[in-house]
Amino acid sequence: MARATPPGPTRTRLPERAFDERLERIRERLAEAGVDAGVWFGATSIEYLTGFDHIQTERPVVLAVTQDRLEITVPRLEVERAELNPRIDAIHHYRDYPGGEPMAVATTMLADLEAHTLAADAEGAPGTMGYQGPTLAEAAEVDISIETQDWVSRMRWEKTEDELALIRESARWANLGHRYLADFTTVGEHPATVSQRASMEASRAMLDTLGDRYVARTRGSGPVHAGYITGPQTSLPHGHTANRRLEAGDTLVTGASANVDGYYSELERTMFLGEPSDEQEHYFELMLEAQTIAIDALGPGVPISHVDDEVEAYFEEQGVSDLAQHHVGHNIGMAGHEPPYIDSGWGDHCNREATNYDPEDAEMAPGHVWTIEPGIYTETDGYRHSDTIAITDDGIEWVTYFPRDLESNIIDLE
Repeated sequence: MARATPPGPTRTRLPERAFDERLERIRERLAEAGVDAGVWFGATSIEYLTGFDHIQTERPVVLAVTQDRLEITVPRLEVERAELNPRIDAIHHYRDYPGGEPMAVATTMLADLEAHTLAADAEGAPGTMGYQGPTLAEAAEVDISIETQDWVSRMRWEKTEDELALIRESARWANLGHRYLADFTTVGEHPATVSQRASMEASRAMLDTLGDRYVARTRGSGPVHAGYITGPQTSLPHGHTANRRLEAGDTLVTGASANVDGYYSELERTMFLGEPSDEQEHYFELMLEAQTIAIDALGPGVPISHVDDEVEAYFEEQGVSDLAQHHVGHNIGMAGHEPPYIDSGWGDHCNREATNYDPEDAEMAPGHVWTIEPGIYTETDGYRHSDTIAITDDGIEWVTYFPRDLESNIIDLE
């Protein structure tokens, strides 16, 4: 199986043309739909279209895009940050929620744009952190027509080369964080402090190396995170970092990623603190073979559900189907989990009218970036690797590259 090593540092931020291209595609969709404006409430979609990133709270942010304008409604505390964005033509604001009536301000913005027919990602802002405001239609002083759309969510499926370059850079620093994690792991240490130390050292190296080329998108924490769950917690796919010290014989399920201009990779490994038992080695090898089968099945034009089917068939053949608790993987980019999902039901999902997907959406395509992470979970331990793999025109590209074999994932007790 060919394994591509990422080239030297390529890109640490999206170029301006990326936003121009995205907005051009949105305006084409507006024309096709015959509406006056597109509206977005989702923070990730707003960032994707404009580069303006914010933390979604009870204070809604509303983006409106017309054929010749891009305007935004924000709470007062975001005005200065929004003013730094060169793509935003006008900023409307309210003081705060609930006194500021954000939807009233947003509907005034739309009225000023003469936007009466809208395609929106929702009828109103999500109920984040207790927000309970009206929908746009309820707040409007005149009748407006709203149809829902998921244009940005769908656009994010296929990554451009610019986006893939950021994910590659994320994988580079995730790999370093993971290496520190393994190096700092010893019997008697606490998983939380090992994670903090590995994350800090990798973040320090990343910031020192990239300097002002790094786009700061963190609030207090570093750009690299590396950590793990240990022992009994690994038997839970989403276990927590327990308040226990590391012990000889522990199974560790790791996770490492890095934020590069809002894009992420995913690297996970099953590791052992000291020589594994026969049982641990057995389940590790089953998991590793399942991941290999999944990766071998990837490629452009491959039915997405087929990859999950292949892994399910292998687990059934090995008599461990009852130990598998989730599908093979998911897309990754600006969010940890993005559609599509490598799930045996994905093809049927695309054929349901409610999803608004086309038949070709059931197949893998160049630009998809997948996490490949089939897992096995016994009563005492869990076993899961995750690698980030991109689909190319003629095959795949390995984005993460920490060793997968058993020997490389045994941490020496000495």
